[in-house]
Amino acid sequence: MSTQSAAESLSAPFFIRGSLVEGDQVTHRSRDLAADFHTPTLDLDIVVSSRSELPPLLNVGLEEIVDFLVETGQRLQLERNPHMRLCLDRVAATNPLPRRVVENLYLAAPHMLTRASLWSQVEANFADPNVLDGWVTRTDARGNKGAIRAFPPRMVHMLAGNAPAGCIASIAQGALVKAVNLFKMPSSDPFTTVAVLRTMAEIDATHPIVQSMSAVYWSGGDEAIERTIYRPQFFDKIVAWGGGPAIQNVIKYLGPGIQLVSFDPKSSISMIGRETFQDDAILADVVERVAADTTIFNQEACLASRFVFLEADAGQAERFCAALVQRLGVDRLFGSAVAPLPPADVRDEIDVMQAMGDEVKVFGRLDGRGIVLLSEEPVDFAPTNKTSNVVMVDSLDDAVRYVNVATQTIGVYPDDRKAQLRDRLASAGGQRVCRVGTANSHVDGGPHDAMYPLSRFVHWMGDDDISDTNSNCAVSSDSVARTDPIVL
Repeated sequence: MSTQSAAESLSAPFFIRGSLVEGDQVTHRSRDLAADFHTPTLDLDIVVSSRSELPPLLNVGLEEIVDFLVETGQRLQLERNPHMRLCLDRVAATNPLPRRVVENLYLAAPHMLTRASLWSQVEANFADPNVLDGWVTRTDARGNKGAIRAFPPRMVHMLAGNAPAGCIASIAQGALVKAVNLFKMPSSDPFTTVAVLRTMAEIDATHPIVQSMSAVYWSGGDEAIERTIYRPQFFDKIVAWGGGPAIQNVIKYLGPGIQLVSFDPKSSISMIGRETFQDDAILADVVERVAADTTIFNQEACLASRFVFLEADAGQAERFCAALVQRLGVDRLFGSAVAPLPPADVRDEIDVMQAMGDEVKVFGRLDGRGIVLLSEEPVDFAPTNKTSNVVMVDSLDDAVRYVNVATQTIGVYPDDRKAQLRDRLASAGGQRVCRVGTANSHVDGGPHDAMYPLSRFVHWMGDDDISDTNSNCAVSSDSVARTDPIVL
């Protein structure tokens, strides 16, 4: 890499249905690190396919798709994949995560494409996975027959930039539902998606999975491109991962025939009971677990804890905060000892709090190793870049009022209080509860953002085959009682 020019090292090619498209005609700038990278000119005519063409994966069996994805996972092993190794060097220039953390994400990537993981997603999303492979017949209580199919959708994926290798999950999901997929890469990682698709093409560039995948980059908000692409003539769904402005930008293009499946910005919390203070060993263990949840991707991930609701008096809370700030500044598998500083507006807020010192007590310094804010009410900004707001509460029941539909993951200690709280947390809008310290672990096939995404991606098609033309004609009071309601 040292012998390459900056333009060469930050060249971001496209991948269009089995073919690599190279070129440095257009220069873009990454959002987070303001690094320039270069792409080919985007030719919309080759990116968009006609609806008159049946999806390439329509008649490919799910077993074959899973086999292909499993082989892809095996070939993504970093030590034997030149595309991923080159990509690692490039991502380090555009993504705020440290190179070591990105490398660990790549090392874990093959585990996303195991047979067990892929099948668990399918079986959790579809009561009968056969609907993905063909028409499944059914008969209702009145003897009316019909068939349904989970038809392959046409989807634009707006990929998230805060988790390099997250694109692998989107690629797998697109393949499992047999979709025609256009991946819009993020400016903080315009490389990884193409590296994965190149790996798939080396297995078989003509395979219907590969022929169903394209990955390109354009600057978000470019109306000349988006007003063309975001049309129901071309796509059924926009699957959007991103911050508030990115989601709002997509919403303006929605209309009849095109749907948004949004993985929009979320915030996660920890709820810690007073049992933490039974002895020093328990306190140390809980603090370590909260620190681990807080520092996932240096707090860039939605599932990283930002607020800790702590049952404690003032003295206990100060002990907790003093211990927590020490454990934030530790190297972890998916987090670094020193992270980028919070944005300037957040730093200004913290400086004011530190100067006033009455309502919020500050532990640590703004040096990238983490900072803890102790308060009786949550701060009115989103803690980020290893900033934790510890909020004292009399009871975890009181903390439920701070949960809403934007609360993704809730880590709880002690473990037996999860069951006590989970119905109320769900009613408040929370989406997932777990043991504190396990926010970055998942049960395969579980819901994401309060939904089962694969079942939302597909185009559900019904074929009603009712032979009795009079079966729904109301001619008597008895028959009126038996008819279906009119659906407008």
